[in-house]
Amino acid sequence: MANIPENLKYTKSHEWARIEGDIATVGITDHAQHELSDIVFVELPQVSRKVKAGEACAVVESHKTASDIYSPLSGEVIETNQQVLNDMGLINTDPYGKGWLFKIKISNPDEIKSLLSAKEYANLIGG
Repeated sequence: MANIPENLKYTKSHEWARIEGDIATVGITDHAQHELSDIVFVELPQVSRKVKAGEACAVVESHKTASDIYSPLSGEVIETNQQVLNDMGLINTDPYGKGWLFKIKISNPDEIKSLLSAKEYANLIGG
C-alpha cells in the first residue's frame, strides 16, 4: 500500500504538491519512486524558470527508465533541492520530506482545484 499523505495534492502523472500560501513544494509520490526503484540521476529545473501546469521541467532516472517530472502548477521555480543531487536515494527513502525536488511561486491559484486529493490519487493507483 502506497503512502499517500492527506495534506498534499497530487497529479495523474504522480507528482505531489505541498501548498503553503503561494508556494508549492513539488516531488514525486511514494508510488512513483517505488515503480522507478533506485534513482540514479536527477535533473532539476533552473531557478527563475517559468513553468506551466503539466509542463515537463525535471527528469528522474532509475536503472529501469527515465521519467519526466511535470510541474503540477504554473509559476516560477524559486528553489531546487540541491541535497537530492548529492543523495538521490532521498527520493526513494523520503519522497515527501527530504526527497522534494523544487519549489514554485504559484501564478494561478485556481489551478490547485484541478489537482487530486489523497483519496482521488489512491483511487487512481488502485490503493
